[in-house]
Amino acid sequence: MSLPFERHFDAHLPLVASAVRITSLHDAQVFMRRWVIRDKDLGLKALLRTLERANSAERITAAMDEFKRTLAAHALLSQHARVQQETPAKGNKE
Repeated sequence: MSLPFERHFDAHLPLVASAVRITSLHDAQVFMRRWVIRDKDLGLKALLRTLERANSAERITAAMDEFKRTLAAHALLSQHARVQQETPAKGNKE
């Protein structure tokens, strides 16, 4: 499943200079597999399992949101994507 164009974002692997464009669930899964191999963190492994088990639109959306939060927490999310994530959607009154 490909994400809508406005939801594409760039992510960085630790100690890698270039960013990786995440455009689909599959891209996120591949990114997470590489990240887990590098860091061997149990929390990251749990997130990878969540991404791999996402089998409906609702679960995919939740898994991708958790993926973006984890990237942001590790400072691996591109600056542009952080700004988009922090801005509430139009019509959402928070």
